Amino acid sequence: MSLKKKAAIVGVYEHPTRFAPSKTTYQIIAESAREALADAGLTIKDVDGLFNAGGGGLIGSLALADYLNLNPSYTDTTNYGGSSFVGHCAHAAAAIAAGLCNVALICYSATPVSTPMAGIGGGGGGGMVGDPSVPFEQPYGPTIINGYAMTAQLHMHEYGTTSEQLAEIAVTTRLHASLNPNAKYRDLITVEDVLKSRVISTPLHLLDCCVVSDGGGAVVMTSAERARDLRKKPIYVLGSGEAMRHAAAGHRDLLDIATNDSARQVYQRTGLTPKDIDMAMIYDSFTITVLMQLEALGFCKRGEGGAWVSGGRLRYDGEFPLNTDGGGLSSNHPGMRGIFLLIEATRQLRGEGGPRQAKKPLRTAIASGIGGILGYRHAAATVILSNE
Repeated sequence: MSLKKKAAIVGVYEHPTRFAPSKTTYQIIAESAREALADAGLTIKDVDGLFNAGGGGLIGSLALADYLNLNPSYTDTTNYGGSSFVGHCAHAAAAIAAGLCNVALICYSATPVSTPMAGIGGGGGGGMVGDPSVPFEQPYGPTIINGYAMTAQLHMHEYGTTSEQLAEIAVTTRLHASLNPNAKYRDLITVEDVLKSRVISTPLHLLDCCVVSDGGGAVVMTSAERARDLRKKPIYVLGSGEAMRHAAAGHRDLLDIATNDSARQVYQRTGLTPKDIDMAMIYDSFTITVLMQLEALGFCKRGEGGAWVSGGRLRYDGEFPLNTDGGGLSSNHPGMRGIFLLIEATRQLRGEGGPRQAKKPLRTAIASGIGGILGYRHAAATVILSNE
């Protein structure tokens, strides 16, 4: 079944908090849901589809439905880390097209700063209690950044990618954050600043790494037909792709990321090519995460990402605007950031970016997330959105 223009994003809201010691995650979700529904011109009574990742899977979904006083006819708690909400966008579009729900609410919140014991993700190569990988990996102490640093080292070894080129990504997202009043860090930085920041895991420096913040947000979707009569210009879902990578019984190319497959799927399903995409919201847990996804999405060839991201190309006023909200590197990263890719892509396609609005005309945007750990196991989800 083709999803092309079967469903649309009609409401979005990003909670402005970056530190919320007086709020629960459910409060942040409720406030975000209320504002996203108001953005669409709908109310909580219209919602019959609930999508969330976190808060205990199915039980968390039940508790959240109770908190919001919802009785959804369809719910989805798919959780593969940071890319989950991009996947939820695809799943919601499919559910709406199939008649399983009419109005879908995608929501998320986490408070790893004000509630440190909540954590922002596990070590052990992404292992969880009961995960069969735990006894083989956890004793050796791999952490999230180890996996990304390992792939960065390999990319540098194979293709000559430099730390200066990775730093260009951090500098660009900080420029965008400086134009976002809600961003956690807004002071401009230079390539030299990134290289002078302490090394966290070779070759990644502190400023190559995402921030840690509290936060949350919500996205509202409905059918393309209904969307035409609502408050804001609908942002249509043109197509999607999802994929995974894991240890593959030991036969593993660490530079072959799941986005290679999710990108192939989304282009096949939409009939579009990278040349048809006007801007991108790319998951930026680390600078290397962005560079490798841009290659996998076909904006440049594998190994050419270092040169491609240089020279101001990714700026809001550049050839290919990327992460115009400041991204996870400078704006916010409450543990799983995929929902903010959808929110900012929607704002940009509506022309609501304010000072950071892309200067070029926009018709399409790609949102692509990575959940898990490059070098161990991870999932990718990619959607293409359009305002036409």
